[in-house]
Amino acid sequence: MTNAIAFMLPPLLPDMQAQYHLSVASGAWVFTAMTLASGAGFVLIPRLSDLRGDRTTALASGVVMTVGALVAAVGHAYPALVAGAALMGLGSGSMLLPLVFLRRLLPGSAIGVAVRVSIIASGIGVVLGLTGGGVLVKYFSVDTFFYAMAAVLALTTVALVAVLPAERATSRGRMGVLGTAWMIGWLGLVLLALSQGTVWTGSLPYILLAAGVVAGVVWAVAERRSSTSVFDVSLLKKPYVSASCLAVGLFGATDGALLLLVTYYTQTPAAAGYGLGYDALKSSLLMLPFALSMFASGAAAEKFVAKGRPGVVLVFGGLVSAAGFLWLAVAHGQPWHYLVGSAIIGLGSRAGYSGGFAVPQYAVPEDKAGMASGMGGTAMAIGFAFGSAVISAVLGSGTDAATGLPKESLYTTGYVAAVGMSLVVLLATGVSRLRHPRGIEMRPAAA
Repeated sequence: MTNAIAFMLPPLLPDMQAQYHLSVASGAWVFTAMTLASGAGFVLIPRLSDLRGDRTTALASGVVMTVGALVAAVGHAYPALVAGAALMGLGSGSMLLPLVFLRRLLPGSAIGVAVRVSIIASGIGVVLGLTGGGVLVKYFSVDTFFYAMAAVLALTTVALVAVLPAERATSRGRMGVLGTAWMIGWLGLVLLALSQGTVWTGSLPYILLAAGVVAGVVWAVAERRSSTSVFDVSLLKKPYVSASCLAVGLFGATDGALLLLVTYYTQTPAAAGYGLGYDALKSSLLMLPFALSMFASGAAAEKFVAKGRPGVVLVFGGLVSAAGFLWLAVAHGQPWHYLVGSAIIGLGSRAGYSGGFAVPQYAVPEDKAGMASGMGGTAMAIGFAFGSAVISAVLGSGTDAATGLPKESLYTTGYVAAVGMSLVVLLATGVSRLRHPRGIEMRPAAA
């Protein structure tokens, strides 16, 4: 369900923009707010599972997501939409709980099983997300969509609490709430400046960007000295861990870019001179190969990581994703172009995620399994938010005077930007290879 939420919202953004009379940048900020808040969830929720247990954490995150859906449905206004999306994003940090739960229950040699199970579940969620939201909005309304989400999330939460056993905490310590709030604050400033920079006039976007960067630097210094830091910085020094987290963030950025670019182009009326005039459902169906191809590459990629070759997986994911975006930069005017491009990108993206999430799990003891998952999850959420902010800035940088819609050439620019994000994965992997020529030891560290 948490994966479904992440992929269900973007195809609905044009409908939300029409209902609330929003610009492209303002509409995309609904998605950005959700992904940014999920960054906080990816930090807090896995760590909460270490400190309070999986059952309590599942209940808390389910309640937060259900409330978020109700806020968006009942509020019937843009601020309520943003607030509801943010709450749903915060609770969606529970996306990582299955991996953490299995990591605790299975022996160290079966970490690969935990990763593969999570891959299958997330792939099913993506498929449901891409189709479910489109079906609801096609036959009902945006408000009905959020009411339906609230009902499903409530039922899912009840089921989880009924099934998960009550267990003791596996770790001691305190939550780094202040550090997490600080991190979300400076990231929010940076992303807000990027996404709204083409909308706001004057020096405000530059002031926000500078303030966010300065706050981020100060946050990094404070975290190194804090006893309740968001992450154990020493883990990033282990072979390929920092490269894996960066790669997960970049794959998240490219996924966010793909969702927005495909959604806005395919749902643009043909009368504008480009676009397919599709509704949310048809637009989502064009991206189904993206979800289905994830099943093909995920399990195979994790096996390479288990053999101590994460660099191969990350390079493969970056190259394949770059090839898919390059294809769409050249050809994105016909439906079959998206079927081919999204399949290629999904193949590379899921391979990269598999490697990126598996490496930290091998690097940490069981009592820090939640923190390890949170590192990758936070990087992915930040990447999603960054990618959507960049694309909203690109599409908002030039509009047609007659239609008020983004110029067609800006979509090519967006796809080229995504190619660049994919290729940075290769650079990060190459640096890690030079620093750690022996690779990584594929067994969990001793507790």
